[in-house]
Amino acid sequence: MFHRKRVLLPGALVAGLLATLVSGCAPTVALDPAADATNPGCAEIMVRLPTTVADEPSRETNAQATAAWGSPAAVLLRCGVAEYGPTTLPCVRISGIDWVEDDSQKPSYTYTTFGRSPATQVIVDSNAVSASTALIDLQTAVAAVPQTSVCTSPDEILGTGANSSNTDPTSTPTPATETPAPTVPTDSGAPFVIETAPPTP
Repeated sequence: MFHRKRVLLPGALVAGLLATLVSGCAPTVALDPAADATNPGCAEIMVRLPTTVADEPSRETNAQATAAWGSPAAVLLRCGVAEYGPTTLPCVRISGIDWVEDDSQKPSYTYTTFGRSPATQVIVDSNAVSASTALIDLQTAVAAVPQTSVCTSPDEILGTGANSSNTDPTSTPTPATETPAPTVPTDSGAPFVIETAPPTP
């Protein structure tokens, strides 16, 4: 006859194990894939994404060519979104990457690469992280897609994450017509919702 022995774990150890299990069950961030998410260029970007952005850890997402950081999600990325042509929206150049900036949903900012195909879109909750810091952290990955054109008069935003403030850069408009940016859904825990860009005045 076999007798089972009950093993009693110290309370602190049990609490630690439970904390580990709970921390490993963060919900997946629900995003829709962009129309061109299967573009090979998106794969080049995805394999280069950092594990942290603006000091926020990466999250699991449920769609191809998407990524998220922070809990709740403070930075969202989708590759393969609609590319901008000439636009009246501001353009900023951060660490050599041209970004079209849409602040119509402040404090959430939408940044879409300009002159790169496929285009990458990054959405930042500026109440949680610095947009410039996030974009600098993503520079290496985004630069994997070659630039074929540049903004007409971008504001130059240079620096490092350590020196970046929590305010978003003020940009100079580029004269032309506007191309709407696509809608991007977020997970239920995210503090922001991005809609389409406003119409041209």
